[in-house]
Amino acid sequence: MADAENPTELIAEMGRRARIAAATLAGMPTAAKAAGLRAAAAALRSAETAILAANARDMAAGEARGLSAALLDRLKLDAGRIAGMAAGVEAVAGLADPVGQVIDRSERPNGLQLSRVRVPIGVIGIIYESRPNVTADAAALCVMAGNAAILRGGSEAVHSNRAIHAALAAGFAAAGLPADAAQLVPVTDRAAVGAMLAAEGAIDLVVPRGGKSLVARVQAEARVPVLAHLDGINHVYVDGSADPAMARTIVVNAKMRRTGICGAMETLLIDRDFAAPVDLVEALQEAGCEVRGDPVEASIGEIVKPADAADWDTEYLDAIASVALVDGVEGAMAHIARHGSHHTDAIVAGDAAVAERFLAEVDSAIVLWNASTQFADGGEFGLGAEIGIATGRLHARGPVALEGLTTYKWIGRGTGQVRG
Repeated sequence: MADAENPTELIAEMGRRARIAAATLAGMPTAAKAAGLRAAAAALRSAETAILAANARDMAAGEARGLSAALLDRLKLDAGRIAGMAAGVEAVAGLADPVGQVIDRSERPNGLQLSRVRVPIGVIGIIYESRPNVTADAAALCVMAGNAAILRGGSEAVHSNRAIHAALAAGFAAAGLPADAAQLVPVTDRAAVGAMLAAEGAIDLVVPRGGKSLVARVQAEARVPVLAHLDGINHVYVDGSADPAMARTIVVNAKMRRTGICGAMETLLIDRDFAAPVDLVEALQEAGCEVRGDPVEASIGEIVKPADAADWDTEYLDAIASVALVDGVEGAMAHIARHGSHHTDAIVAGDAAVAERFLAEVDSAIVLWNASTQFADGGEFGLGAEIGIATGRLHARGPVALEGLTTYKWIGRGTGQVRG
């Protein structure tokens, strides 16, 4: 291993080893990769005590540093979350392997047969904060898609990440996968992030998972391609045609099921023609949510805290929501276009024509009709674990799972054709 005190040298050496591992993984049959993931899942379960002890150290340090409740929730592990982590790795093992899939094929007039075939991307760098489960999710997805992973977790989860990675590495080794299939950057120095971003030729794709400052830094400094999402400023629009009981249930779930995840609702938009706006606001408040809105709105002004201009552009990740009354679906879509982050937006409506227009015209990675924004999750989409939710428009969008971690190449089969 290169000198850990020299981040550039360290990442270059990790990239060299990852490239060798990626070449091996790219040619491994599906069954071998799946067996490695199942062994890793078993190792995670066996290491529960060690992982919980490591996580307790991180939680204590996080509380001492004054991490927010939302960040502590993301950081915390318990037996149930470890079981879920292991189950997620096993779920990836059971997914259809995208590597080798033929996307399409054609035959040219000269008889040349062309096909586009999915292949691994190569070496993928994952830079993430807070969530130690990303260590397992990212490693599993990268390996199953035939890629090697270089994982750089945040300092707040350093002990948890090391314990999880140790279990994964043991499982992979037991099943005969390359030792460097998933490497964990051994230092928390921020310079290691810069080295990864500059590792052109050593890392093929960088995926950041974390707060706005991390993603902004990655996008500003990266010399390798980036697959990223920014804020999850997600909206639920309740149309005048919505069933009040359904609307109440969806709104409360979208905000309060887990407030610290990127799929949580941050802004509630209510049609001025909806019959019970006060009921929606009070339902959130009864669930423990602080609601901020325009105090001059006659129907809700007296029961909300005043909102300022920044509220409409804030990802709270907490039990806080902003609420605005809008003039129908036109007003809702205009608000989302002005303040949204292209992540996840939902409409609650009984009018199918209104709903279909919302689904077609709202420019977000995920749009939902009569469903909570909390479904913005690769597992809920049947994709197994996810590497993240991409809000851009290129390569992959929405929950990024196995297929999003592949690219393709053209294969031509001829019978002696030459070009005139």
